[in-house]
Amino acid sequence: MLVNKVAIVTGASSGIGRAAALLFSAEGAAVVLNRRKTAALGHVFDSIRALADAVPGGVGLPETT
Repeated sequence: MLVNKVAIVTGASSGIGRAAALLFSAEGAAVVLNRRKTAALGHVFDSIRALADAVPGGVGLPETT
């Protein structure tokens, strides 16, 4: 259903972000995982490695990240 689509998911290491990343991947989307702390992305990335890339960093305003 989402083949040839890319989903960018912030807060991807837990909660709704993690659930969204796993669902998008299960539906065939390539997933870009984002969270400020790199280590926390490991478990989700390992689950969907074939269709994922992990990009650590903040997405807020520079003074808030």
